[in-house]
Amino acid sequence: MNALGIRRFMFAVDDIEDVIARLRTRDAELVGELEQYEGTCPLCCARGPESINIGLAEQLGREFEHAI
Repeated sequence: MNALGIRRFMFAVDDIEDVIARLRTRDAELVGELEQYEGTCPLCCARGPESINIGLAEQLGREFEHAI
């Protein structure tokens, strides 16, 4: 991680399992497992082209956001 340039990106997605499936068809590999952040928000990391790390988090529903 201590290299010049941008090495990682984070994206909010609507359907994380669909995005993971599409990334796997492009030879991306999951780093670790799909996790539940504080039991509410699915997230994971994948390694994409040229070893760029991609973070994915499924967006929370509006009903949950208003409850906070």
